[in-house]
Amino acid sequence: MDLGIRDRVAVVTGGARGIGAETARVLAQEGVKLVVADLDLDAAGQVAQEIAAQGGRAIAARCDVADGNDVRRMVEAATEAFGGVDILVNNAGFNKDRYLTKMTETEWDSVVDVVLKGAFHCTRAVLPGMMERRWGRIVNISSRSVFGNPGQTNYSSAKLGLIGFTRALALEQARFGITANAVAPGFVETELMRANPNYDKLRDAALEKIPVGFLGMPGDIASSVAFVASERARYISGVTLFVTGGRFSS
Repeated sequence: MDLGIRDRVAVVTGGARGIGAETARVLAQEGVKLVVADLDLDAAGQVAQEIAAQGGRAIAARCDVADGNDVRRMVEAATEAFGGVDILVNNAGFNKDRYLTKMTETEWDSVVDVVLKGAFHCTRAVLPGMMERRWGRIVNISSRSVFGNPGQTNYSSAKLGLIGFTRALALEQARFGITANAVAPGFVETELMRANPNYDKLRDAALEKIPVGFLGMPGDIASSVAFVASERARYISGVTLFVTGGRFSS
């Protein structure tokens, strides 16, 4: 299926590894020009080089999405390289799990600032160009954790906030040909997840609750992102697509 986005320009934040890196690769396969944005410039550069080696076009950009000035410079670099940004995937995020009674203000702020404020900074930076061209796709990476996970009050709150952000943005920007949607992954087997010292326990517990009977992979999420970012999804906006193998609140 031709997704109708060849030669569009996409920024993927948190694009150096995991879901972000795979999203960049899948979009590149559709002929999209990529800006792989991440705090880890070397790792982002490796993803960009991999895309270029496969015949795609990509650059890497170091970016702290919680810093508005950093985001502005990243978008300027994207514009200089490719002429503008058509697709934004707000994927940057991480978790710092701790029960609320033991959670520090820094642990709360650091997660919320990257996940939620980061989406604010990045979206605000790319919208003027999208509005001018009257076409754009904003895809926010939420999570099944919006239903609540113990020890994740910071992460669950930020990811649920992204859904409200998505719905409001979809209403604001519809008249400019811009859609906003969220993709909410369930348990996905990433490098970061496998590095968790409790990975085996977490994997086994998740498998018992996933109706389809297997774990998600980064490509499962990336394919979903590519679809809602495409011309094929032009009539879809304000939606949260749960990519969880059928698992929801349990």
